Amino acid sequence: MSPALETLMLPFSQGEIAVPSRALFLGAEPHPDLKDWPQVTGWQPLKPLADAWEKAGFARVDEPVGTWPLVMLLPGKSKDETLAALAKAHDLLENGGTLVVAMANTAGAQRFEKELEKATGKIATLSKHKCRVFHAVKDGTWDEGLLASWRALGEPREVDGFVVEAGVFSADHIDPGSALLAANLPKSLRGTVADLGAGWGYLSKAVADGCSGVKAIHLFEADARALACARKNLGEGNFEFHWHDVAAGLPGKYETIVSNPPFHTGQTSDLYLGKAFLRTAAAALRTGGRLFLVANRQLPYEPELEALGLVWRKPLENATYKLLFAEKRMGTTNDFRR
Repeated sequence: MSPALETLMLPFSQGEIAVPSRALFLGAEPHPDLKDWPQVTGWQPLKPLADAWEKAGFARVDEPVGTWPLVMLLPGKSKDETLAALAKAHDLLENGGTLVVAMANTAGAQRFEKELEKATGKIATLSKHKCRVFHAVKDGTWDEGLLASWRALGEPREVDGFVVEAGVFSADHIDPGSALLAANLPKSLRGTVADLGAGWGYLSKAVADGCSGVKAIHLFEADARALACARKNLGEGNFEFHWHDVAAGLPGKYETIVSNPPFHTGQTSDLYLGKAFLRTAAAALRTGGRLFLVANRQLPYEPELEALGLVWRKPLENATYKLLFAEKRMGTTNDFRR
């Protein structure tokens, strides 16, 4: 359980805010105390967290509508995403309803507390677990001009011809690692390709445009917002879009897998996540299938590939990134043909 989630519950456990008849939770994560609430509905775009929320027995919506007497918010990691979420939460509040926000200090809690105070004029704050929880009542006096500017930050934007959204990976530019991999993919790729951690579709677009022998591309992405952008960016074609936790494994087998594996969970590095992607890829490759991935050069993925029984090579490395190309073989020879 995250410290921010624990801190979010403080105003209720301490009696500062009464538990309402119903509540909306943006960025929902399950907490035992919520089991005693009459009704709480969650919105969560990240598949592993959405699964955890539903497994705990709570209702979930793909997109919240209507208005609510209470909106709770655990924001994401970017400035634009957080400000847009504050405006969205305001719009989902009933008049007289309460917005409650919790963030880690390292995520900029004090900064965003001050931003909300600019909009509302008055907030209440508690601090614990190296986090802050702050809340305000929608009383008709919030700064509409400021809220409008925050809403605009949540609108779709364009990056080099691609539709992106605040909060998704690489929302301001094409990721250099993905660009490096795309520029070095063999043109001879064939069959069905899986893109693991597909984001808003950059690598899949590169494969579709550059490899005429590919008959289908399956995109697996844990962030529903990024996947929605990918649908717009790829348009018509033989694509399948899966809102999916790659670390949990894939449902099929593939001739080719491409990936720029994530290695962050929220604000922190998570080497386990990248290694889980490698394990999933190895299990999903057909015999003779090939994996093409890019990673930050300091990440120790080579031993993991060895342990998984893949034959690999490093065709390119620069000051920041490395490309690792691997093949699933029956034998152990180390001649890897492109």
